[in-house]
Amino acid sequence: MANPQPLYTRENCSFCAPLRWGLTVFWREAIKDTSWLPDLGPVLEPDGIRLLGHRLLEARVSQFSLSTLPHVTPLLIVNRVKGRLQYLVRRSFPKAFQRNYALRSFGSATREAVEAYVASQLARHPMADNRVHTLLQRFQIAHPEIDLSRHRASTHGIYWHNLHVVLVHRERWAEVREAVLEGVCQMVERLSRAKGYALSRAGILPDHIHLTLGCPLAVAPVDVALAFLNNLAYVHGMKPVFQFGAYVGTFGEYHQGAVRSDSKMVEGGGPVK
Repeated sequence: MANPQPLYTRENCSFCAPLRWGLTVFWREAIKDTSWLPDLGPVLEPDGIRLLGHRLLEARVSQFSLSTLPHVTPLLIVNRVKGRLQYLVRRSFPKAFQRNYALRSFGSATREAVEAYVASQLARHPMADNRVHTLLQRFQIAHPEIDLSRHRASTHGIYWHNLHVVLVHRERWAEVREAVLEGVCQMVERLSRAKGYALSRAGILPDHIHLTLGCPLAVAPVDVALAFLNNLAYVHGMKPVFQFGAYVGTFGEYHQGAVRSDSKMVEGGGPVK
């Protein structure tokens, strides 16, 4: 039997996706100026990457703040920023960068605040029927052993790719059947294990779901959301219960105000031995 075709695709969905990143790269030699900076932003835009800021933290350490479109993988951010910048400085620095890097997701709120928000979902949306409230308590997911403040490692760098995903039912239709809620809960857990998502919390409500996850470097935020939309559609009998789109936002240990005003974005981001 042929595999079912996905109901939710990049083409038929739209996403609210405030995706923010801090990238630290390490020069092989000390640099004296950043005259290349005005040219870097325009050449990154076609890749779905917007340069928000840069500072030279040390003579050999450049720190960038960036935003991306939801189809851009964290790995592409690293490759494009280093690749485009290498081209701009090729005459002065034929081999400009060390292979090491640090990439950190951040957002408008810290990891602690986002996880607390997801944990409070049931309290924020009290049910009129106490029996439904009690039932939903069984399907709230918390994995305290998963610490999203810890970095993941690739061959040449360290990274944080933490996402807050929100899926909402079409017309806010409410699902309170125990068997379906149990299937949703099990699918969220099973899919996270299969895809390598570090699921720290899930707030499962009758008409929407909140997820906090640590994700692999080569996976685009949009594909994380689509994986949940399509697999949860399977739980619902291959019906498009959810809206055609989702909220997908980055978060981390520091909020965007701290990233703009402090050097914390680079902490823990030194060269990997």
